Amino acid sequence: MRRLPLSALLAVLLAGCTVGPDYQRPAAPYPDTFKYQDGWQTVPARSWMAGGEWWLAFHDPVLTGLLDQAAAANQTLAQAQARFRAAEAQWVDARSGYSPVLGASVQGQRRGSDEARSTVTGNTVSNSRISESYSAELNVSWAPDLWGRVRREVEAGRANLQASAADLAAVRLSIRVSLAQSYVRLRALDLQVSLLRQTMDAYERSLTLTQNQYRAGIVSRSDVIQAQTQSQSLRTELYDLENQRAAEENAIAVLTGRAPSQFSLPVAEGLPALPSLPATLPSVLIARRPDVVVAERQVAAANANIGVARAAWLPDLTLSASGGVEADSFSRLFDAPVRVWSVGPSLAQTLFDGGARRAANDLAIAQYDEQVAFYRQTVLESLRDVEDALATARILSEKDQQQSDLVALAQDNERVITNRYKAGMVTFLEVATAQNLTLEARRAQLDIASDRLDAAIQLAAALGGGWDLDDPVIQTVVEPPRPWEEKD
Repeated sequence: MRRLPLSALLAVLLAGCTVGPDYQRPAAPYPDTFKYQDGWQTVPARSWMAGGEWWLAFHDPVLTGLLDQAAAANQTLAQAQARFRAAEAQWVDARSGYSPVLGASVQGQRRGSDEARSTVTGNTVSNSRISESYSAELNVSWAPDLWGRVRREVEAGRANLQASAADLAAVRLSIRVSLAQSYVRLRALDLQVSLLRQTMDAYERSLTLTQNQYRAGIVSRSDVIQAQTQSQSLRTELYDLENQRAAEENAIAVLTGRAPSQFSLPVAEGLPALPSLPATLPSVLIARRPDVVVAERQVAAANANIGVARAAWLPDLTLSASGGVEADSFSRLFDAPVRVWSVGPSLAQTLFDGGARRAANDLAIAQYDEQVAFYRQTVLESLRDVEDALATARILSEKDQQQSDLVALAQDNERVITNRYKAGMVTFLEVATAQNLTLEARRAQLDIASDRLDAAIQLAAALGGGWDLDDPVIQTVVEPPRPWEEKD
């Protein structure tokens, strides 16, 4: 062994096998087509972090600004970022197992002893002895990864780090979706308030007409009371809408990291633009959803942990060496010391542990099976989310057209009934009914427009944050190469 070159010795030590199964991504139920979309096509896989800035498709600079503020100040996002840094530190800690450990120590010791003895005269004599010893030592130890235990730990740590990065992306996406939904609801409430005030003006004109006709003896007092009741009901409903708007505004304030008392949004007369959905959606978009990536990376970590558990059955080899000096006084420690050294390997093997290693192996396998099932369930739920969003988008598109026709009919009916009322041919009850029908139809039309925007937001979330395949990869986890590790 003395004549064996150091490089050859290292090659022998590092040539050990890596225990445990090599990771293969579990099969998942990705479909060829979606139920609610025709023209499905498959495209090459892209990174799961290649999510586009989907909110730009709504062409609303206020929404874009709010999302930028949330990205900078949201405290839930700050927690996720801290968890990612913690996972990164754990990964670095796992990789430290590849490196040797170097230590140094300096010791000083002073010892004394008393010896009492009797002399021939009968007197007792006491002798005190004092001794000193000092030492300084450097030691180095290295446990070569013969069985791949450290490699599996690093593999698990890397998978957990990537899962943490995906979890960070999931939190960021969730915050953006929640903020966008609150913003759309707030803008819809602004339009509802505007509609009610416009309708209230129309009701006030009807009330004035009814009062004039009552004074002329054309209608009864009940028509006046009914017109007053109709107008007053809208005033009361405005308070409910203002309360709902305040709640949405407060929710946006918290999402952007500010106190509600320090935040307000001016009223805007309009909704964000409705994005155009693509003709086809590739199935790879499901695979890049952050929650799907988290589940898949957890499977990889669980698979690596099986190798860690199996490595416990094999002996551990440690190479250690130390060298130092000793002297009987600190001043002589580096002058003319006694030099001491030691070098040698140690091999340790657990012979009996009462079944602890077998239990650890069974636990690792069970946890792997659980993660595989969780991953497949996550894929199924993501497919359901996409199906729901596509179905909602398609159905609301058709419903919006039908509602537009209903609004036009209701407005025509209101004009006819109002003209007949002015001519004294019908009572105010028919006018009120026609007006309420028009109001409800227009309010429903606003609700559908808001729901279509929400469906577009939900589709963006279901597809992992966007559907633009040309967006660049905005984040990745790359492990620096190390000379003593095998390449993946």
